[in-house]
Amino acid sequence: MSALAWIRLDLFSTNLFNADRICNQNRTLLPLAFARELHFAIAKQDLHNAAYRRQFHSRAFDLTMDRTGFAERGEEVEDEIAISPIAHSVAPDLVDEIVYDALVWSSLHGLVVGDRRVEGSGIVPGVGLVHAPFSLLPMPFPKRYWRQASELAPIFNELVDRVSLDGKFLQDALSRTKQADAFTSRLLDIHSEMLEINKTEDIRLGLHRSDYMVDGETNLLLQIEFNTISSSFAGLSCLVSELHRNLLNHYGKNLGLDPRKVPGNTAVSRFAEAIAKAWNEYNNTSAVVTIVVQGEERNIDGKPVAVVYFRAGYTPNDYPSEAEWGARLLIEKSSAIKCPSISYHLVGTKKIQQELAKPNVLERFLDNSEDIAKLRKCFAGLWSLYDADAVKSAIEKPDLFVLKPQREGGGNNIYGDDLRKALIELQQKGTEELAAYILMQRIFPTASPAFLVREGVWFRENAISELGTYGAYLRSKDKVIINDQCGYLMRTKVSSSNEGGVAAGYAVLDSIYLT
Repeated sequence: MSALAWIRLDLFSTNLFNADRICNQNRTLLPLAFARELHFAIAKQDLHNAAYRRQFHSRAFDLTMDRTGFAERGEEVEDEIAISPIAHSVAPDLVDEIVYDALVWSSLHGLVVGDRRVEGSGIVPGVGLVHAPFSLLPMPFPKRYWRQASELAPIFNELVDRVSLDGKFLQDALSRTKQADAFTSRLLDIHSEMLEINKTEDIRLGLHRSDYMVDGETNLLLQIEFNTISSSFAGLSCLVSELHRNLLNHYGKNLGLDPRKVPGNTAVSRFAEAIAKAWNEYNNTSAVVTIVVQGEERNIDGKPVAVVYFRAGYTPNDYPSEAEWGARLLIEKSSAIKCPSISYHLVGTKKIQQELAKPNVLERFLDNSEDIAKLRKCFAGLWSLYDADAVKSAIEKPDLFVLKPQREGGGNNIYGDDLRKALIELQQKGTEELAAYILMQRIFPTASPAFLVREGVWFRENAISELGTYGAYLRSKDKVIINDQCGYLMRTKVSSSNEGGVAAGYAVLDSIYLT
């Protein structure tokens, strides 16, 4: 059982080699690319440090080219070429060749993760690394859905911020869940204490990810969930996009694919930039950025902390004792900028997602009717288990629903016959237990053939994909500093699989091929 640990990124007193070592020592931390980008981003904010300014200038030019070049070129060729990947027609010998090149590229460019089966992996730098599971070719994705998801990101960012400020709404909406779920109850206790002492967050930082699937029956882009804590894979997702562009540059003519139709992905640099700007708003150049991870405890040497980023803390396993809960409370009481704060964390719960989908609730937080309509269009069916008609329908037709507990991290949802049995059992236990779950409409994307690569071996399967769009939000009192869509995550899994987590072993990393 893992506990919360601390990694201090004092990036002015270290160099890139120190950041590399920090990341190599803990495989659950953000990828090495994130530490590098954060290093450069904070250096950019320190306008008094000429050496860092010179070092960042060259790198910033590369980032600017990466942000604008591929994304804009992808739009330019949209009407020129309308070719979709056809995995079923690629000869096995050619697949072997492409897989070999992809594995070499992954090793050279850091598209790797720690292998828990190898002793020393995640502790000794360079030991026990294996390529991250990936799709060999990008998944075709209609451009209209890509645009829709991108437009939704800043609206969801603003919604999270507005909801986070309504403490009564959060406490009331989660009151029943508090009785049924011990983990949510402890989070609400911390939130309640912040309300009692009138603790305000003048500077608020959110690094979010909203996940979607295109429903094959309705042809609608429907939201699966919204993540406000530990929005993972920003680093690896950027690398997969680069991998696919590289492969299509070499094999595109053989495959009939254009590398310009893989949109640029700058999630890792944009997340780093948001944290750096939050650090700058804190206005203390001696302050550090602290990342809370899963692993052994580390000391932060008594230095002031400007930003606390939670890479962990979203599961009960991260709080095995009162020490971890005490640390979370201490962080919330501090003047540090939390990402997320306890209120942002609660906004990301399944129950709040279901509450926001109710009629007239969005109007409580947003004024723009067009924005509200855009959000409602992407909402799948969501029901409380106190909705007798919805529960009855789910018991009768369990394959049309998903039963979701108040948990993050993948592997927790309940489907099919297991869903029917769980609902019947919950009804027998009484009303209190019902609040620990929500019901959601099951989304049925259209399957496409794909080559999936895991542990160096490829296999061809009919697969479905899930798009996640990253969003960054930074506000200082009444001033919104950042509110952007800043990259994407594509995950692809075998169509027969219910769950979709990459780290949990159900899916592979992918990118988008705009059609």
